[in-house]
Amino acid sequence: MILKTLKKLILCAFLLYIPLQTLAWGTLGHRIVGEIADSYLNSKTRKEIKKILGDETLAMSANWADFIKSEPSYKYLDVWHYINFEHGMSYNQVQSVLENDTLVNAYTKINFMMAELKKQSLPQDQKTMYLRLLIHIVGDIHQPLHTGYADDKGGNAVQVSWFGKPANLHSIWDSELIDFQKLSYTEYAHAINHTTAEQREQWTNGNLLNWCWESYQITETLYKDVKPDDKLGYRYNYDHIETLNAQLVKGGVRLAKVLNQIFSGS
Repeated sequence: MILKTLKKLILCAFLLYIPLQTLAWGTLGHRIVGEIADSYLNSKTRKEIKKILGDETLAMSANWADFIKSEPSYKYLDVWHYINFEHGMSYNQVQSVLENDTLVNAYTKINFMMAELKKQSLPQDQKTMYLRLLIHIVGDIHQPLHTGYADDKGGNAVQVSWFGKPANLHSIWDSELIDFQKLSYTEYAHAINHTTAEQREQWTNGNLLNWCWESYQITETLYKDVKPDDKLGYRYNYDHIETLNAQLVKGGVRLAKVLNQIFSGS
């Protein structure tokens, strides 16, 4: 009994120690992005990914970057999951920040991993690690609050309630809205993954800078209709579920584009 209690206390302490801003989309959200991306891989890319991941699907790989937070030796990866901006930045300001960015964050590390995964000489264990991380972090930047503000830890410090239970703005977008739909990740992906060739071309025509800017713009709007201690529920779901679903679909389409570029040059 004492041992069980001690284990619970250790687990609680660990969960409090994890930087909250590194948690994005939640398990379902990342799997939805991976499942959608899988539907847009070309045959060559699919073959190359299988050499690296074996029978592990993109959807199941997508949460590895969160699961390994239980291992202290991976602690350095925490800051790979997000990028911080200031309030009220213009496109030119965001562009300047990113083009001159030398910090360790989602933007610099996505670019780094894309370059590394193109190297034929990259060891297998690093290929596996970088591919799993890339799948996850491309999803991360489409959760708007992962392109948010450092001063409130990406919305984690904005305390609200969700159907009467304590929550924060970040957790609403990580998991609460998605879980509220009561769908499995395959059901959810099937329900929202209805794109046209024109849409996919438009969404992937830009680059990583454009994708970060797009998420940042959404973040800016989210703060306009939420105040600390707001009681959120059905109305918030009604107002924002289309935006959330669009970000999940765009994340999947763009992840597929990134992977096709890496592994088949298309």
